[in-house]
Amino acid sequence: MLITRETDYALRILRALSDGSQKTVGRIAAEQLIPQQFAYKIMKKLSKAGLVSVSRGTEGGCRLSADLKEVSLYHLMEAMEEGTQIIACMQDGYECPWKEKNSLCRIHGRLALVQRRLDKELKGHSLHNLIFGT
Repeated sequence: MLITRETDYALRILRALSDGSQKTVGRIAAEQLIPQQFAYKIMKKLSKAGLVSVSRGTEGGCRLSADLKEVSLYHLMEAMEEGTQIIACMQDGYECPWKEKNSLCRIHGRLALVQRRLDKELKGHSLHNLIFGT
């Protein structure tokens, strides 16, 4: 699991909107050095997750609609439809061929502990802290 370019760009978009102003996607993309088409795609996901609001028309634009102190890196990664799982067998519904033949997988058990710790760490970092260091 890595933080993808999409999540990196999403952080940049949220940083651009963190001053409370309304901006167009084009302006954000130019300011934050994000390919404009990619910025539109990310903005849709941020809007769907309730992190930004988008208004259309000549006076339209995007505005931050969430408190970045209340949103974790884990939540942003989910909004970007990234998995936070360190290995496929941590995903819900994964059918493990090893466990079908052998009732126990010690590796899975140990990795599940690592996964819980990673999830806790990702949930412990607010986007505000990541963007502003406070």
